Amino acid sequence: MVTSAPPERALRARTEEEPGATMSFFDHLVELRKRLISALGAIGLGMVVGLLLSKHFINFIIEPMRTALRANHLADRLYYTSPAGYIGLVINLGLYLGVTIAMPWVLYQVWLFVAPGLYKHERRAVASFIGSSMVLFLCGIAFGYFVLLPQVLTYIVHFANDGPVQPLISINEYFNLILVVLVGLGIIFELPVLIFILSLFGIVTPKFLMKHFRYAMLLITVAAAIVTPTPDATTMLVFMAPMIVLYFLGVFVSYMVVRRKRAAALAEGEAS
Repeated sequence: MVTSAPPERALRARTEEEPGATMSFFDHLVELRKRLISALGAIGLGMVVGLLLSKHFINFIIEPMRTALRANHLADRLYYTSPAGYIGLVINLGLYLGVTIAMPWVLYQVWLFVAPGLYKHERRAVASFIGSSMVLFLCGIAFGYFVLLPQVLTYIVHFANDGPVQPLISINEYFNLILVVLVGLGIIFELPVLIFILSLFGIVTPKFLMKHFRYAMLLITVAAAIVTPTPDATTMLVFMAPMIVLYFLGVFVSYMVVRRKRAAALAEGEAS
């Protein structure tokens, strides 16, 4: 007697495609409220911790500037130009630190909210997306702090030190500068994630990216010229190098996405 029961592998694949849970609209609102309270509580707690640490963290923040001043044989001190300037810096830095400290928990709450409504393969994709985005953002900040800022600040101070003018660096303006540079680099390092999303929706392909590489190089050069606060070619090349590497990493990511989509389409065609 012939049975029509599906094979064990097909049953396992079908089970993996089942959503995690079914919730009513009211249940979703209750869950959203729970996750928002947890995330906001973590941010509040993180800000308290950040305010306690910020005064000690300032030494870490200003070290690239102090190194640049020492390299040019100048006094390695920064100044605040208003009575509340230093206190305002401590508070602002503490708030930024608090958000940074709480961010892993906030992302985890977002994950807990969206995961029950996703299929198993979607949960894996979202988890990889969040993890890789965080890692690349932190890599961008690390590159800016340890590689780009020392180059840029040393050049800026040396350029001014050649003339009759002495630098008097405001710590508040310096903080605003490095905040823009570090966050900007963190966002730029998300390029492979952006290419991943575009490839997932079929907007770009590896062939398209390689064919239009010269236009990408033009855009990278323009972006480096705009973002780099110094006119020298060396600093601009230091800024361009990771962007080019990230572009080719994005090409590889696009290749993997397209390859998996073709394999899935082929398997689906064979199954039908």
